[in-house]
Amino acid sequence: MKLEAITWQRMAERLAGHLDDTAGAASEPGTWQRVGIDGAPAAGTGTLAGELADALTLRGRSVLVVAAGGFLRPASLRFEFGREDVDAYLGGWYDTGALWREVFGPTDPGGTGRVLPDLWDPATDRATRSPYVELPPGGVLIVHGPLLLGHWFPFDLSVHISLSAGALARRTEESARWTLPAFARYAKETDPASAADVLVRADDPRHPAWTGLR
Repeated sequence: MKLEAITWQRMAERLAGHLDDTAGAASEPGTWQRVGIDGAPAAGTGTLAGELADALTLRGRSVLVVAAGGFLRPASLRFEFGREDVDAYLGGWYDTGALWREVFGPTDPGGTGRVLPDLWDPATDRATRSPYVELPPGGVLIVHGPLLLGHWFPFDLSVHISLSAGALARRTEESARWTLPAFARYAKETDPASAADVLVRADDPRHPAWTGLR
């Protein structure tokens, strides 16, 4: 697989241009474009999400960035089988039902565009009570975080930020290294590198490389 060196900013500009070029029906009333940026926490998906949001805003597009981390389940459910259960992390930590209901459903064709930007604060283990955000028709929703692919989320454009096993281990905080087997299983069972429209390799976050738009 051929990878091309690129900066995060230039990557965001290329992705924004692609979204503009393929907007088509997304510019019609009651339609939106939806982007998924997938990667382990150590991959820093929020960096590309922010750069892309800036690039789209400069093009006059309305943008809403939603972090998957805002849709964690309550601790009583996440830790039901212990605090370091790999199976639970893969299948039970993130409230995918709430993402479908509060984020993707409102941006389906003919939806309301009223998106809940987050639901649960893991630090306080309480609902965030954030207000809904109105994303105008023709706007772009960017969802970023881990384990996004494989749930059939309706992304118009998906990006996977990949780290080698060694880089992932080095860049994962000690307290979270128990999740490494989960990401190894995710790579094997879901194959996000092949499933995504765009693959980014970011072993050195200062020098990413990508496949371009496939």
